[in-house]
Amino acid sequence: MPHPLLDLAPEVRTALDQGAPVVALESTIVTHGMPHPENVETARAVEAAVRANGAVPATIAVVAGRIRAGLPDETLDWLGTAREVLKLSRADLAHAVAAGLHGSTTVAATMVCAHLAGIRVFATGGIGGVHRGVEETLDISADLDELARTPVTVVCAGAKAILDLPRTLEYLETRGVPVVGYGTDRFPAFWSRDSGLPAPLRLDTPEAIAALIRTQAALNLDGGVLVANPVPEADAIPEGEIGALITAAVTQAREAGIAGKAVTPFLLARLLDLTGGRSLATNIALVKNNAVLAARIAVALHAA
Repeated sequence: MPHPLLDLAPEVRTALDQGAPVVALESTIVTHGMPHPENVETARAVEAAVRANGAVPATIAVVAGRIRAGLPDETLDWLGTAREVLKLSRADLAHAVAAGLHGSTTVAATMVCAHLAGIRVFATGGIGGVHRGVEETLDISADLDELARTPVTVVCAGAKAILDLPRTLEYLETRGVPVVGYGTDRFPAFWSRDSGLPAPLRLDTPEAIAALIRTQAALNLDGGVLVANPVPEADAIPEGEIGALITAAVTQAREAGIAGKAVTPFLLARLLDLTGGRSLATNIALVKNNAVLAARIAVALHAA
Protein backbone atom coordinates (compact mmCIF):
# COMPACT_ATOMS: atom_id res chain seq x y z
CA MET A 1 0.00 0.00 0.00
CA PRO A 2 1.20 3.56 -0.73
CA HIS A 3 2.49 5.54 2.23
CA PRO A 4 -0.29 7.76 3.69
CA LEU A 5 1.78 10.95 3.27
CA LEU A 6 2.77 10.16 -0.31
CA ASP A 7 0.88 10.82 -3.56
CA LEU A 8 1.97 8.83 -6.60
CA ALA A 9 1.29 10.08 -10.10
CA PRO A 10 -0.86 7.54 -12.02
CA GLU A 11 2.05 6.61 -14.33
CA VAL A 12 4.35 6.04 -11.35
CA ARG A 13 1.75 4.08 -9.38
CA THR A 14 1.09 1.77 -12.32
CA ALA A 15 4.79 1.13 -12.89
CA LEU A 16 5.42 0.35 -9.21
CA ASP A 17 2.36 -1.92 -9.01
CA GLN A 18 3.64 -3.85 -12.02
CA GLY A 19 7.24 -3.98 -10.80
CA ALA A 20 8.38 -1.93 -13.77
CA PRO A 21 11.54 0.23 -13.66
CA VAL A 22 11.15 3.68 -12.11
CA VAL A 23 13.78 6.41 -11.62
CA ALA A 24 13.43 9.10 -8.96
CA LEU A 25 14.45 12.67 -9.81
CA GLU A 26 15.02 15.58 -7.45
CA SER A 27 13.28 18.95 -7.63
CA THR A 28 15.92 21.21 -6.04
CA ILE A 29 17.56 21.49 -9.45
CA VAL A 30 14.35 23.25 -10.56
CA THR A 31 13.95 25.61 -7.61
CA HIS A 32 17.53 26.28 -6.52
CA GLY A 33 19.94 24.77 -9.03
CA MET A 34 19.29 26.50 -12.36
CA PRO A 35 17.81 29.76 -13.65
CA HIS A 36 14.44 29.90 -15.39
CA PRO A 37 13.55 28.71 -18.06
CA GLU A 38 16.51 26.32 -18.26
CA ASN A 39 15.42 24.69 -15.00
CA VAL A 40 12.03 23.54 -16.30
CA GLU A 41 13.37 22.70 -19.76
CA THR A 42 16.07 20.55 -18.19
CA ALA A 43 13.63 18.79 -15.86
CA ARG A 44 11.45 17.85 -18.83
CA ALA A 45 14.45 16.74 -20.88
CA VAL A 46 15.66 14.56 -18.00
CA GLU A 47 12.23 12.94 -17.66
CA ALA A 48 12.24 12.32 -21.43
CA ALA A 49 15.70 10.71 -21.21
CA VAL A 50 14.45 8.33 -18.51
CA ARG A 51 11.45 7.33 -20.64
CA ALA A 52 13.57 6.91 -23.78
CA ASN A 53 15.70 4.37 -21.91
CA GLY A 54 12.86 2.20 -20.68
CA ALA A 55 11.94 3.55 -17.24
CA VAL A 56 9.28 5.81 -15.73
CA PRO A 57 10.44 9.15 -14.23
CA ALA A 58 9.23 10.21 -10.79
CA THR A 59 10.20 13.80 -10.01
CA ILE A 60 9.76 14.31 -6.26
CA ALA A 61 8.64 17.43 -4.39
CA VAL A 62 6.47 18.46 -1.45
CA VAL A 63 3.38 20.42 -2.47
CA ALA A 64 1.09 21.81 0.25
CA GLY A 65 2.44 19.26 2.70
CA ARG A 66 2.01 16.24 0.44
CA ILE A 67 5.00 14.30 -0.88
CA ARG A 68 4.52 13.96 -4.61
CA ALA A 69 6.31 11.33 -6.70
CA GLY A 70 5.69 12.28 -10.30
CA LEU A 71 4.69 15.85 -11.13
CA PRO A 72 2.19 17.03 -13.75
CA ASP A 73 3.31 19.70 -16.23
CA GLU A 74 1.48 22.50 -14.44
CA THR A 75 3.23 21.73 -11.13
CA LEU A 76 6.63 21.60 -12.80
CA ASP A 77 5.92 24.96 -14.47
CA TRP A 78 4.90 26.45 -11.13
CA LEU A 79 8.02 25.17 -9.38
CA GLY A 80 10.18 26.78 -12.07
CA THR A 81 9.26 30.30 -10.92
CA ALA A 82 7.84 29.78 -7.39
CA ARG A 83 9.44 31.80 -4.60
CA GLU A 84 7.93 30.32 -1.42
CA VAL A 85 9.48 26.90 -1.81
CA LEU A 86 11.75 25.50 0.90
CA LYS A 87 14.92 23.56 0.11
CA LEU A 88 14.30 20.33 1.97
CA SER A 89 16.81 17.89 3.36
CA ARG A 90 16.16 15.13 5.92
CA ALA A 91 16.04 17.63 8.80
CA ASP A 92 13.28 19.75 7.20
CA LEU A 93 11.12 17.15 5.48
CA ALA A 94 8.79 16.29 8.38
CA HIS A 95 8.27 19.97 9.22
CA ALA A 96 7.27 20.84 5.64
CA VAL A 97 4.81 17.94 5.53
CA ALA A 98 3.35 18.63 8.98
CA ALA A 99 2.96 22.37 8.31
CA GLY A 100 1.48 21.96 4.83
CA LEU A 101 4.34 23.81 3.14
CA HIS A 102 5.91 23.62 -0.32
CA GLY A 103 9.41 22.21 -0.71
CA SER A 104 11.86 20.94 -3.25
CA THR A 105 13.91 17.90 -2.30
CA THR A 106 17.68 17.68 -2.09
CA VAL A 107 19.54 14.41 -2.65
CA ALA A 108 18.97 13.30 0.96
CA ALA A 109 15.26 14.14 1.01
CA THR A 110 14.72 12.63 -2.44
CA MET A 111 16.31 9.39 -1.23
CA VAL A 112 13.99 9.30 1.79
CA CYS A 113 10.90 9.88 -0.37
CA ALA A 114 12.01 7.47 -3.09
CA HIS A 115 12.46 4.74 -0.48
CA LEU A 116 8.98 5.43 0.92
CA ALA A 117 7.62 4.98 -2.61
CA GLY A 118 9.60 1.80 -3.28
CA ILE A 119 11.86 3.39 -5.91
CA ARG A 120 15.38 1.93 -5.93
CA VAL A 121 17.27 4.19 -8.38
CA PHE A 122 17.67 7.97 -8.36
CA ALA A 123 19.40 10.27 -10.87
CA THR A 124 20.81 13.65 -9.87
CA GLY A 125 23.55 16.05 -10.94
CA GLY A 126 26.11 15.88 -8.16
CA ILE A 127 25.84 14.93 -4.50
CA GLY A 128 26.70 17.16 -1.59
CA GLY A 129 29.65 16.32 0.60
CA VAL A 130 32.24 17.64 3.01
CA HIS A 131 32.59 21.40 2.49
CA ARG A 132 35.90 23.17 2.27
CA GLY A 133 36.87 24.60 5.65
CA VAL A 134 34.98 21.83 7.47
CA GLU A 135 37.48 22.02 10.34
CA GLU A 136 35.95 25.41 11.18
CA THR A 137 32.32 25.00 10.07
CA LEU A 138 31.61 21.26 10.51
CA ASP A 139 29.58 21.64 7.29
CA ILE A 140 28.97 18.12 5.96
CA SER A 141 26.04 17.46 3.66
CA ALA A 142 23.26 15.21 4.91
CA ASP A 143 23.53 13.43 1.55
CA LEU A 144 26.47 11.40 2.82
CA ASP A 145 24.75 9.95 5.87
CA GLU A 146 21.63 9.33 3.81
CA LEU A 147 23.68 7.23 1.42
CA ALA A 148 24.87 5.22 4.41
CA ARG A 149 21.36 4.52 5.74
CA THR A 150 18.85 4.49 2.85
CA PRO A 151 18.87 1.70 0.20
CA VAL A 152 18.57 3.85 -2.91
CA THR A 153 21.20 3.86 -5.66
CA VAL A 154 22.23 7.40 -6.60
CA VAL A 155 23.62 8.10 -10.07
CA CYS A 156 25.57 11.35 -10.19
CA ALA A 157 28.55 13.02 -11.87
CA GLY A 158 30.52 12.70 -8.65
CA ALA A 159 30.38 15.19 -5.80
CA LYS A 160 30.14 18.87 -6.63
CA ALA A 161 33.63 20.21 -7.32
CA ILE A 162 33.05 23.12 -4.92
CA LEU A 163 33.52 20.60 -2.08
CA ASP A 164 36.49 19.01 -0.34
CA LEU A 165 36.55 15.89 -2.51
CA PRO A 166 39.27 13.88 -0.70
CA ARG A 167 37.43 14.27 2.61
CA THR A 168 34.11 13.49 0.93
CA LEU A 169 35.44 10.18 -0.38
CA GLU A 170 37.02 9.41 2.98
CA TYR A 171 33.70 10.06 4.75
CA LEU A 172 31.83 7.79 2.33
CA GLU A 173 34.36 5.02 2.93
CA THR A 174 34.04 5.43 6.70
CA ARG A 175 30.25 5.15 6.42
CA GLY A 176 30.52 2.02 4.26
CA VAL A 177 29.06 3.43 1.04
CA PRO A 178 30.18 1.68 -2.17
CA VAL A 179 31.40 4.34 -4.62
CA VAL A 180 31.47 3.08 -8.21
CA GLY A 181 33.18 4.81 -11.11
CA TYR A 182 31.10 3.96 -14.18
CA GLY A 183 33.53 3.04 -16.94
CA THR A 184 36.34 4.92 -15.21
CA ASP A 185 39.09 4.41 -12.64
CA ARG A 186 38.94 8.11 -11.71
CA PHE A 187 36.41 9.83 -9.47
CA PRO A 188 34.67 12.56 -11.51
CA ALA A 189 34.20 16.08 -10.17
CA PHE A 190 30.85 17.25 -11.56
CA TRP A 191 31.94 19.65 -14.34
CA SER A 192 35.20 17.71 -14.81
CA ARG A 193 35.73 14.06 -15.70
CA ASP A 194 38.69 13.59 -13.36
CA SER A 195 39.03 15.02 -9.86
CA GLY A 196 42.58 13.71 -9.61
CA LEU A 197 41.34 11.05 -7.18
CA PRO A 198 40.88 7.33 -7.84
CA ALA A 199 37.40 5.85 -7.91
CA PRO A 200 37.16 3.25 -5.12
CA LEU A 201 35.41 0.75 -7.43
CA ARG A 202 34.93 0.45 -11.18
CA LEU A 203 32.06 -1.21 -13.06
CA ASP A 204 31.46 -0.94 -16.79
CA THR A 205 27.85 -2.00 -17.39
CA PRO A 206 24.42 -1.28 -15.90
CA GLU A 207 24.02 -5.02 -15.40
CA ALA A 208 27.16 -5.18 -13.23
CA ILE A 209 25.87 -2.29 -11.12
CA ALA A 210 22.48 -4.01 -10.76
CA ALA A 211 24.29 -7.16 -9.57
CA LEU A 212 26.13 -5.10 -6.92
CA ILE A 213 22.84 -3.57 -5.73
CA ARG A 214 21.17 -6.96 -5.45
CA THR A 215 24.14 -8.47 -3.63
CA GLN A 216 24.35 -5.60 -1.14
CA ALA A 217 20.68 -6.16 -0.30
CA ALA A 218 21.18 -9.93 -0.03
CA LEU A 219 23.99 -9.36 2.48
CA ASN A 220 21.70 -7.13 4.58
CA LEU A 221 24.13 -4.24 4.21
CA ASP A 222 22.45 -0.95 5.00
CA GLY A 223 22.46 2.05 2.72
CA GLY A 224 22.71 2.82 -0.95
CA VAL A 225 25.24 2.70 -3.74
CA LEU A 226 26.83 5.80 -5.24
CA VAL A 227 27.46 5.58 -8.99
CA ALA A 228 29.82 8.28 -10.27
CA ASN A 229 29.18 8.79 -13.99
CA PRO A 230 31.64 11.19 -15.71
CA VAL A 231 30.17 14.07 -17.69
CA PRO A 232 30.45 13.44 -21.46
CA GLU A 233 33.88 14.51 -22.66
CA ALA A 234 32.51 17.00 -25.18
CA ASP A 235 30.71 18.87 -22.39
CA ALA A 236 33.35 18.73 -19.65
CA ILE A 237 35.29 21.65 -18.20
CA PRO A 238 38.82 20.50 -17.27
CA GLU A 239 39.65 20.70 -13.59
CA GLY A 240 42.68 22.85 -14.35
CA GLU A 241 40.40 25.43 -15.93
CA ILE A 242 37.57 25.57 -13.42
CA GLY A 243 39.60 24.95 -10.26
CA ALA A 244 40.78 28.55 -9.91
CA LEU A 245 37.25 29.85 -10.47
CA ILE A 246 35.90 27.56 -7.74
CA THR A 247 38.55 28.80 -5.32
CA ALA A 248 37.60 32.40 -6.10
CA ALA A 249 33.88 31.68 -5.61
CA VAL A 250 34.50 29.87 -2.31
CA THR A 251 36.54 32.84 -1.07
CA GLN A 252 33.75 35.25 -2.03
CA ALA A 253 31.18 33.12 -0.18
CA ARG A 254 33.32 33.09 2.95
CA GLU A 255 33.90 36.85 2.83
CA ALA A 256 30.17 37.46 2.35
CA GLY A 257 29.31 35.25 5.34
CA ILE A 258 27.36 32.77 3.24
CA ALA A 259 26.78 29.56 5.21
CA GLY A 260 24.60 26.45 5.46
CA LYS A 261 22.11 25.71 2.72
CA ALA A 262 22.83 29.02 1.02
CA VAL A 263 26.41 28.03 0.14
CA THR A 264 25.78 25.74 -2.82
CA PRO A 265 23.25 27.99 -4.65
CA PHE A 266 25.59 30.97 -4.14
CA LEU A 267 28.59 29.12 -5.52
CA LEU A 268 26.69 27.74 -8.49
CA ALA A 269 25.43 31.22 -9.35
CA ARG A 270 28.92 32.71 -9.09
CA LEU A 271 30.39 30.01 -11.30
CA LEU A 272 27.66 30.61 -13.85
CA ASP A 273 28.87 34.21 -14.05
CA LEU A 274 32.57 33.37 -13.94
CA THR A 275 32.31 30.80 -16.75
CA GLY A 276 30.07 32.93 -18.92
CA GLY A 277 27.29 30.35 -18.74
CA ARG A 278 29.47 27.38 -19.61
CA SER A 279 28.99 25.75 -16.20
CA LEU A 280 25.21 25.68 -16.75
CA ALA A 281 25.57 24.00 -20.15
CA THR A 282 27.80 21.35 -18.56
CA ASN A 283 25.37 20.91 -15.68
CA ILE A 284 22.50 20.27 -18.09
CA ALA A 285 24.55 17.76 -20.09
CA LEU A 286 25.64 15.77 -17.06
CA VAL A 287 22.15 15.57 -15.55
CA LYS A 288 20.78 14.15 -18.81
CA ASN A 289 23.68 11.71 -18.99
CA ASN A 290 22.99 10.52 -15.45
CA ALA A 291 19.29 10.05 -16.21
CA VAL A 292 20.15 7.74 -19.11
CA LEU A 293 22.42 5.58 -16.96
CA ALA A 294 19.95 5.51 -14.05
CA ALA A 295 17.19 4.29 -16.37
CA ARG A 296 19.44 1.56 -17.73
CA ILE A 297 20.32 0.43 -14.20
CA ALA A 298 16.63 0.39 -13.23
CA VAL A 299 15.86 -1.71 -16.30
CA ALA A 300 18.67 -4.12 -15.40
CA LEU A 301 17.31 -4.45 -11.85
CA HIS A 302 13.83 -5.12 -13.23
CA ALA A 303 15.14 -7.78 -15.61
CA ALA A 304 16.78 -9.82 -12.85
